[in-house]
This record gives sequence, C-alpha cells and structure tokens, in this order.
Amino acid sequence: MIKTSCLCGQIDLELTKRPEFIHECNCTLCSKTGARWAYFHPSEVTVHGETQGFRRADKDEPNAEVQFCPTCGATSHFVLTEKAIAAHGNTMMGVNMWLADAGDLAGIELRHPNGRDWSGDGDFTYVREARSLG
Repeated sequence: MIKTSCLCGQIDLELTKRPEFIHECNCTLCSKTGARWAYFHPSEVTVHGETQGFRRADKDEPNAEVQFCPTCGATSHFVLTEKAIAAHGNTMMGVNMWLADAGDLAGIELRHPNGRDWSGDGDFTYVREARSLG
C-alpha cells in the first residue's frame, strides 16, 4: 500500500497497489496544478478528508475534476465528471504522486506525455524518453 498526503495533512489517500507508471504531462491543467498522475480504478483508492473540486473553464465539457486541499491548496487527485462517467463508466481516477514518499515510487517508470499538443483522440506522443524513478 502507498499513502499520499497534502502539505498540511488534512487530505490523505491510500492506494492498494503501486502504479504501473506515472505521467508528468505538459498540458496546462497538469502543469499548472503541479501534478504527476498515476491512474487507478476508484475502488483501489481511499480518500480521507474533504477536498474541493475544480473543473476547467476553457473546456465546454471537461472530463476530469481536479481535487485539492482547501487548507494548503495541494492537488491530491482527480475524478471523472458526470459526462465522462456516462460515456466510459467510473473506471479511472488519477492520484498526484508528487504527494507520495519518493522511496515508495522507486523503480516506477516516469513518462512525459505531450498533452499540450494532444488532440484528445488516440494515444499520446511523448516529449522525452521515460525513466525509472529512484
């Protein structure tokens, strides 16, 4: 199990397993919220504490709602919006792995998707080679 925590400790998440990889995306949402995402089924994540949500205003129907700590402002995770759940099911959430202890992430591959230029269809391209953490 991996545990993550915001800066003030009001929000923490428990993950039932290590992620297969972590994305450090260069899109405006990921870079401006300071997130490195690992993806899990919602049943694999337990969130403790009350978070606040943010949805992009520059998208008519965003697929993700970023959650953050109302006290320290740290981005903790994202959940799918109602529109995304209706289209794909509630099958994924992202956890900000910057909030994990570095030792818990040793050996996990860090990937760098080019989200800034991604059309939203198909697979990501990557801006540089992946590397293992730790």
